[in-house]
Amino acid sequence: MESSKVAVIGTGNWGKNLVRNFASQGALSVVCDLSAERLESVRREYPGVEVTDSLEAVLQNQDIKAVVVATPADSHFQVARQALLAGKHVYVEKPLARDVRHAEELDQLATQRNLVLMVGHLLLYHPAVNLLKDLIASGELGELKFVRSDRMNFNNNRRDWSVLWDLAPHDISMMSYLLDCDKLDADRVGGWDTQGDGLIDVAYLDLLFECGGRRVPGQIRNSWIDPQKLVRLTVNGTLKTAVLNDHQADNKLALHSLTKSGRMVVEYPEYTNTEPLHLECEHFLKCITTGQRPRTDANNAYQVLRVLSDVEERLARRPALRATATTA
Repeated sequence: MESSKVAVIGTGNWGKNLVRNFASQGALSVVCDLSAERLESVRREYPGVEVTDSLEAVLQNQDIKAVVVATPADSHFQVARQALLAGKHVYVEKPLARDVRHAEELDQLATQRNLVLMVGHLLLYHPAVNLLKDLIASGELGELKFVRSDRMNFNNNRRDWSVLWDLAPHDISMMSYLLDCDKLDADRVGGWDTQGDGLIDVAYLDLLFECGGRRVPGQIRNSWIDPQKLVRLTVNGTLKTAVLNDHQADNKLALHSLTKSGRMVVEYPEYTNTEPLHLECEHFLKCITTGQRPRTDANNAYQVLRVLSDVEERLARRPALRATATTA
């Protein structure tokens, strides 16, 4: 079976989760990493899986039909491009690239070669997110008034270009998906470099979503310096407000509404408890087998890259203020 020959490139904090999920689905064949220590860990835990520190060896292996890219973000475009040129189906962790033109090039390569190109926008496979999407589409929340996503944690491993490139792809892709958004633009942008290292580690985006003729305002707040992890989405409607708190173990999705007497009622709709990453990996394998275009394809990534590239340019216009605050 073609989809059973998958190689995972990179076994860092997130890559090891991809290794676990593809192995659990019987699809993992090879793991590639530059770290001998990580490869030895994989060898011990998955004795039937081949390990290598050579990307070239993976790409030349004709038995490998698909490559999963979980390398540092600034290498995603180049590794994915090499894999597509080698005739492999490709799954790339977010962001797909840093430049919209690079995303377009990868999409063209995949299309020309009839290969699957999928981006790891994990939240679009979250059962609670998909239930919320159905509730919004059915009118359960009423007319949407505002949507906000707060994603904050403490991150001392500051390798990404900024907190926005690290966290905001989750928020932008999820919000656009939920609202069935045709287009979005960043209205206002703010960022702070609190450590003086040139990386913005606290930021906000005010967004305007164009959704089937409707305009829905929204906001994203991201932070690398918050010791209390927060992963919360709030969708305000005229009838109900949905709160998705993904850091909670139970009752992640809650619907809040007021009775005529002014009493607040909270409902907890049920959804399957399947791990989102399992569903995402399963979807990739299914796309390889059926030839269907992934839910999180390159088109899904364009909007994220366009907004973040625009935001980065706007924040860079006033570099003298970056150590304190910047707005645009």
